[in-house]
Amino acid sequence: MRGQIFRRRTFVIGGVVLLAVVVAGLLAWRVTRAPDVPTLAFSDFLQQVDQGQVSAVTIAPEGLRVERPDGHRARTIAPPGYVAGNPTFVTMLARHHVRVTVESGAAPDPVTWLLLGLVVAVVGGVGFVAYRSTAGRVAAIESRVAQADPHGAVVTFNDVAGVDEAKDELKGIVEFLREPQKFSVVGGRVPKGVLLVGPPGTGKTLLARSMAGEAGVPFLFASGSDFVEMYAGVGAARVRKLFKDARRHAACIVFIDELDAVGRTRGGHSLSHEEREQTLNQLLVEMDGFAPNRGIVVIGATNRHDILDPALLRPGRFDRQVHVGNPDMRGREAILRVHARRVAIEPGVDLRAIARGTPGFSGAELANLINEAALLAVQAGRAAVTTPDLEAARDKVMMGAERRSLAMSERERATCAIHEAGHAVVAALLPEADPLHKVTIVPRGGALGITMQLPEDDRHTHSREYLEAQLAVLMGGRVAEELFLEQVTSGASNDIERATAIARRMVCEFGMSPLGPLAFRTSGDPLGRPPAGALSEATAELVDAEIRELVMRACGTARQLLDRHRPAVQAVADELLASESIDADGVRALLATAMLPPDQDRNQARAV
Repeated sequence: MRGQIFRRRTFVIGGVVLLAVVVAGLLAWRVTRAPDVPTLAFSDFLQQVDQGQVSAVTIAPEGLRVERPDGHRARTIAPPGYVAGNPTFVTMLARHHVRVTVESGAAPDPVTWLLLGLVVAVVGGVGFVAYRSTAGRVAAIESRVAQADPHGAVVTFNDVAGVDEAKDELKGIVEFLREPQKFSVVGGRVPKGVLLVGPPGTGKTLLARSMAGEAGVPFLFASGSDFVEMYAGVGAARVRKLFKDARRHAACIVFIDELDAVGRTRGGHSLSHEEREQTLNQLLVEMDGFAPNRGIVVIGATNRHDILDPALLRPGRFDRQVHVGNPDMRGREAILRVHARRVAIEPGVDLRAIARGTPGFSGAELANLINEAALLAVQAGRAAVTTPDLEAARDKVMMGAERRSLAMSERERATCAIHEAGHAVVAALLPEADPLHKVTIVPRGGALGITMQLPEDDRHTHSREYLEAQLAVLMGGRVAEELFLEQVTSGASNDIERATAIARRMVCEFGMSPLGPLAFRTSGDPLGRPPAGALSEATAELVDAEIRELVMRACGTARQLLDRHRPAVQAVADELLASESIDADGVRALLATAMLPPDQDRNQARAV
């Protein structure tokens, strides 16, 4: 059916275009065609009249048409006002036996009538096609709100994992929509609005879709940008249309994604601000105004909660604010199991280990990890996803794709190996640091080499000892270059930047310095530098001194460890040059077998 409509519409549009081309060609021919009679000078015309060489003259608005006794015709143009202002002109023609005819106006010829008819047909055809394509509506104010297909793919709460608290909040609303009489007995009412807040990719839209599948009520959904147009008043009209459609149902869910596009804090003087504020005002009135909205639940989703208008967040509009954050380790494992249903997984794959190695991943990133693992398995010719596929996909998502085509000289490879060996040895020997996972000198993303650490559990707070250990690990690469190569390179620039940022936060935010538990304002600068004028000059000098002290102390810790365990660092670097990548067990084995002078160092290596 859709194909027939499309072909019919294409045929009509093609006919209209063809007709327009024909009309344009005829008009061009009419304008550019050459005259069919020669032009005669007016003085020559008067001489020919005196000589009796003119038999007839037609006085027309465009000039004089002349006919000779032999049948030849010509045309001439009299001076302005000569014919009308000279009464003897016609008398002179009659005296020479010239027949005079006067035309009051040019009568349209059949071609002119045909062209006029074609122009009317083209305009009418274009208007008809435009009317049929828009169904009689103006496209600018047409509502862009869609309703979920009840017979389409249904997403339920069983398809959502890792956000159990958010699901519990929404289950109560779904239950109210199913059985409102249970709550009306007590006198309770359903919340008018629920705002889902959280970083991108955490499953806010998926939660809204699962509500539609669980509630069994009509589900209307739109994006905040659908209400914003360049035409004044269109956004408010679309909001009114949305809630008018929603009131047709006894119970209904309205989902507005990316609410910050229309719900920003009011203020500003430009026309765009004025139009957006009109749309927001209409949304505020529809959510809590004089018009009853019984049975309508508005679900909003945003990752910019801080910029929403306060009137939108008050009780009575968005009564609940549900935070949807990144999942913890158990949540990541549950999310991986949900997405693993859609791919062939080899029996015995430990998804818990993959979940432990993906701290801070969102639900969307975990879904991407499973998909990348499936693609890697297919490229390798396997029928199921294996643990190496999942680990390779995790490394690709976290660190970027391998760049084996990048040409590196042997000197650069040796420098990179020493650098990464310094990171790895310090990370393996410091018990407060995150456990070492892998070290490689294969370029990934924008890095020439990577030392990867994975925490055993999710960390929500960080101790001073942990942060100082992280600083020492970051400075391990720079210190190893100084000790083994007696030079420093630009390869440690990112390590220095990250270490400086951590040290600044320790001083300015965490109160982990002799300056005491004081908070010093910082800006959004990547290094956490305070904005101009935020600190006095004396305080800024003290802050800079404490930051330098923390970083230099970390350099001293790394230098002490690496100088004491030189054979271990060299062994790790040599192995990296030979195999390019070493896992945590390989680093531990190299530390245990390296020639360490003091006995306690050998015991420490065995403990690692």
